[in-house]
Amino acid sequence: MHSAAIQDRVAARAVLMRLFCRFDTTAAKVYADGGYTGTLIDWAKKMFGYKVEVVKRDEQHLFRVLPKRWIVERTFEWLNWSRRLSKGYEVRRCSAEAMIYIAFAHMLLRRFP
Repeated sequence: MHSAAIQDRVAARAVLMRLFCRFDTTAAKVYADGGYTGTLIDWAKKMFGYKVEVVKRDEQHLFRVLPKRWIVERTFEWLNWSRRLSKGYEVRRCSAEAMIYIAFAHMLLRRFP
């Protein structure tokens, strides 16, 4: 998570560095939106050995389910089931992150009795 004043292409490098520090070599492929173009793909391959796959739309005005993008959309929808996360109630980033952990723990406890 980063400030809204930072462009996504620039902040992606910081996110990939955090990913590498936290999970070392477990992530081999990273999926990115169409906005993450330029030198990011080569930089991620050279620095960490990640293969960045950009998922783009083929046609502008047709609805199609994009590969792997539904996973992210589904996850956001699961988070919206939590009343506390349905709106931006949290002021601090750490409390918002804690609420996300609580929401996922609650979801897992409901699924696995």
